[in-house]
Amino acid sequence: KPGFIGVPLQGVRVQLADENNKPVMAGSQGEIQIKGPNVFLEYWGKAQATEEAFTTEGWFKTGDIAILEQGYYRILGRNSIDIIKSGGYKISALEIEEVLRQHPEIEECAVVGIPDDEWGELIAASIITQEPNFDLEKLTVWLKTKLPNYKIPRKYRLDHELPRNVMGKVTKNELKSKF
Repeated sequence: KPGFIGVPLQGVRVQLADENNKPVMAGSQGEIQIKGPNVFLEYWGKAQATEEAFTTEGWFKTGDIAILEQGYYRILGRNSIDIIKSGGYKISALEIEEVLRQHPEIEECAVVGIPDDEWGELIAASIITQEPNFDLEKLTVWLKTKLPNYKIPRKYRLDHELPRNVMGKVTKNELKSKF
């Protein structure tokens, strides 16, 4: 299934964990952590990196955020860039992008979290459209029929293109600096 990952290799255990490395409740999102005899033990000659990458119980922290649905893990994004922490919520930028792409006038989009003193981060979206009179207020009304309020972007940019690296991947840190 698109957006889902396969099953673990034999002997590899997987858990979804919160920021304190405690397993999350069923149906909740968490960081994918893995443990097993074929999972590497350390970064060679990099004790600090190893300490940051593993829990005290020996689980490797992948940095990928997922949710378990019908026995399969669905990736929501990378902890470092695709998860927006706003108002106490952990919000998947990829989920919001998926909804935005359903809008008939949106060709491309990217969603990022930008620093905010009150909320931690605000959700911001860069929109690519050929519609010369694209109405952001109407977009917000449309989004409210698709997403809960706390997932609605608070800031928008209408752009001609998204910043990309040489591999064609959107450089979200560069995009953040434009807001």
